[in-house]
Amino acid sequence: MMPSPPWHQRLVLLAPARIQAALDRIAARQVVPQVPNLWQLELGVLRMWHRILFRPETIGTCTRFSPRRSWRARLLSLRPLRGPFLLIEAAIAPWDNSGLLSSTQRIRKHLMCAHHDGVQFAYDFELLLQTPGELEAVRDEARSVVDGSHPRAAWLRDLCVYERYHEELLEAVERFLAGDSLMSPEERADPDISFRAFLTWCAAQPDTPASWRALRRAGQYRFPAGQPVPQLSLDSRRSSTG
Repeated sequence: MMPSPPWHQRLVLLAPARIQAALDRIAARQVVPQVPNLWQLELGVLRMWHRILFRPETIGTCTRFSPRRSWRARLLSLRPLRGPFLLIEAAIAPWDNSGLLSSTQRIRKHLMCAHHDGVQFAYDFELLLQTPGELEAVRDEARSVVDGSHPRAAWLRDLCVYERYHEELLEAVERFLAGDSLMSPEERADPDISFRAFLTWCAAQPDTPASWRALRRAGQYRFPAGQPVPQLSLDSRRSSTG
C-alpha cells in the first residue's frame, strides 16, 4: 500500500499523484535539464501565491493598450468584477497555479478569455507545446475572434478588456509556431513568464522540507531569481516534447 502524501502536499498541490505524473512526463520529454521534485514544486506554487498576494499588478493588467470602449469591457476592467466571469468560463483555475493540473482545453480557454500582458502568453504556449495540435488550435480560434467569425467574438474581446488583445495573441502564437521564443534572455529566465524558467527555478530550491527549514532558520532563504534557461529552436522544442 502506497503511503499517504504529506498534508502539505495535499494542501498546496491538491493532487500530488497527478502532479508527479506530469513531472514524470516532463522528465521523459527532457523539457528541462533537471525536473523538480514535489517539495520543490510546492515552493514554486507558494511563489506564485506570493505573486498573487503581493504583486497583483503583474496579473490581468495592460501597460500598452486602453480598455475597449464598450460598457462591458469598461466594467470588467475592474478585476474583482472580472474574476467571477472568468471562473464561470472555466478560464482560470485558482487552485492550479502551476498549470500542471489543467487540461489543454482549459489552458486554451485561459488564453482566449484571460488577459495576458506583453509576452506572458509564453508560459501557456510552453505548456501546450507538449501536446501536438494545441498551439494550432489556439491560432485558429484567435484568428476567428480577430476576423469576427467566432460566434462569441464580441464577448471574448470584452472579457479580455484591453484593445488588440486577440490580435496580439494571434501574432504571438504564429511567431511561436515559427520558432520564435517571444522572450528576451531576461524574460526566458523569469519564472513569471516562462514555464521552463518556472521549472528551473523550482529545481534550484532546497530539495527537502528539512533543508528548507535549515536555510530559513539561518536567514538564508528568500525567493531568488530564476536561473537562465537556454533558448531552444522549434525543431528541438518539438523533439524534446515528444
